[in-house]
Amino acid sequence: MIDALTFYNNLTLAELEVGNHFYWQIGNFQVHGQVFMTSWFVIALLVIAAIAAITNKKVQTAPSGMQNFMEYVLEFLRDLAKNQLGEKDYRPWLPFIATLFLFIFVSNWSGALVPWGLIEIPDSELAAPTNDINTTVALALLTSLAYFYAGFSKKGLGYFANYIQPIPILLPIKILEDFTKPLSLSFRLFGNILADELVVAVLVFLVPLFVPLPLMALGLFTSAIQALVFATLAGAYIHEAIEGYDEEEHE
Repeated sequence: MIDALTFYNNLTLAELEVGNHFYWQIGNFQVHGQVFMTSWFVIALLVIAAIAAITNKKVQTAPSGMQNFMEYVLEFLRDLAKNQLGEKDYRPWLPFIATLFLFIFVSNWSGALVPWGLIEIPDSELAAPTNDINTTVALALLTSLAYFYAGFSKKGLGYFANYIQPIPILLPIKILEDFTKPLSLSFRLFGNILADELVVAVLVFLVPLFVPLPLMALGLFTSAIQALVFATLAGAYIHEAIEGYDEEEHE
């Protein structure tokens, strides 16, 4: 008879690996090296685009090319933040929301447009940064820290009053929301990007010519929507944390 204690000591309750991973040892931490490499690639693209937009010191009254494109992107991001936070509160949070959107957007599209599979690294495979749960969880936790900071910076300890309004019985539910918000943000983004890349990869393997193309186009669309949803929810959470401040201040 198998010793029950030995059985449970040797039982692995949860061990999940999606794809192969190339690990870096940084101090006492073990990190996924391929996620850092693809993230740096995305960041480099964004930095190059920003530099290209500002190196033209001559401001054009009728902008064209990169300047026109970057002005369109800035206007879109400004409207996104303004719609969620309002005219008075959006400016301090525009860089954060814009960075979230741009990083997620370019990361998602890199998974569809960059042939990561052709780049070989030892015992691993490259993919979009948002194809890794660690990246999406980190972005979700940053969003949680942002709306906590927004609430405390506006209301101080009075921020905790939100947990018992309009009635104290809502306290457990509102505490639970603080855990479900980052979970839903991270798993929604991770699940959609991973599923899209897996479906396209399987179809390319089975039918390598024209059939996967419509799904790849649909994947680009859904990837953009996922970036928009993440940034919109981040703005909504921040607004929820600071709303009512002006009314309380003037009472």
